[in-house]
Amino acid sequence: MGHHTFDAAHADRLEDAARRYRYCSREELLGALALHGTESVADLGSGTGFYTDDVAPDAAHVHAVDVQEAMHDYYRAKGHPENVALTTADVADLPFADDAIDAAYATMTFHEFASAESLADVARVCRDGATFVVVDWSAAGDGEDGPPLTERYDADDAATMLSDSGFDVERADERVETFVAVATR
Repeated sequence: MGHHTFDAAHADRLEDAARRYRYCSREELLGALALHGTESVADLGSGTGFYTDDVAPDAAHVHAVDVQEAMHDYYRAKGHPENVALTTADVADLPFADDAIDAAYATMTFHEFASAESLADVARVCRDGATFVVVDWSAAGDGEDGPPLTERYDADDAATMLSDSGFDVERADERVETFVAVATR
């Protein structure tokens, strides 16, 4: 399952606010993260920085992590907030110290990196009590938008994977075409 990477040649599609917010609004993401403004946050699969820009005003520092340098090139050209650092890395090999991250999130990218190795590395870099929010395309969806159903996980699969990686899952809910999972390290 999974591990499909979005084609950076179509990065401009990731800036369509009406389409993106249909599946995860700024308010929903910020509400789930419950930031206080002092946190170091990791956006896992940041792409063009669409959601990074939403989170940056509410965090001390945001690491925009993407495996594709082309996505960071797009974000640089667009312009990013001063408290955002662009980090080119695979989620299975995050370049952060143990317990360095206060919160992390993945919006529509979990299916691209979900594996025991990746989630173990997310757990490693997250401090105790850190929140990890996942919003992604669901295998329970109809496949009208997003990656093929065969590349997706459902809320129960994600909850199990998060739990197996040392996270306490607070909720994992199916929605129209997507799921949301909120967990604590």
